[in-house]
Amino acid sequence: MNTQVDQEVLEKARELTTAEISDALDYFRLPGSVLGIGHIVGPKKIFGPAFTVRFAPVDTAKPGTVGDYLDNIPADAVAVLDNSGRLDCTVWGGIMSQVAANRGVGGTVINGVCRDTEEAEAAGYPLYAAGRFMRTGKDRVQVDAVGEPVTLGGVRVCHGDLVVADADGVVVVPAARVMDVLKRALAMSEVEHGIVRAALSGMKLSEARRQYGYHTLQRAPEDK
Repeated sequence: MNTQVDQEVLEKARELTTAEISDALDYFRLPGSVLGIGHIVGPKKIFGPAFTVRFAPVDTAKPGTVGDYLDNIPADAVAVLDNSGRLDCTVWGGIMSQVAANRGVGGTVINGVCRDTEEAEAAGYPLYAAGRFMRTGKDRVQVDAVGEPVTLGGVRVCHGDLVVADADGVVVVPAARVMDVLKRALAMSEVEHGIVRAALSGMKLSEARRQYGYHTLQRAPEDK
């Protein structure tokens, strides 16, 4: 992520939901809501900078590996793996989950599938993917690039972008817009909490929403 960040905002933002961040992305007309990738096992929360890895079909003339990049992932970073959405072979398994958990990696999000999910669960390691499937990616795919832009559920993800995941799915915030998006999401969250407080205190929900401007919260300023 961009080094020019407000640490206080960043810490508060860890409590935000993907829904709140998605609304803030809409406010700035930014993509980032990842389609088709959800929680598999482990804690239902990821929040950290993307460490991007792209896979490609194995090069029979010069075969490579599927997982040695793990040695280079910093603690708290999120492994974002792009296996082109393939469902027929995995690029993340039990060895990876156990080692990543031990090293403090923030989680893994895969444009594809994972396996050995019981081992990830036992290690308390968060996995998000398009699904699970037991067949290995070895001799089928190999690492093609590390630290370069990848695709995740139709969203372009660059190395260092903010990745947030919870029970509702995954969102990605471009590194250059992290503070804008998180500050807006925090402000919108306060408004929504205000609506709930008002409604629980006896105000009609329709009136609370009107007073707080609920229906236009996510709308870009030029569209209001």
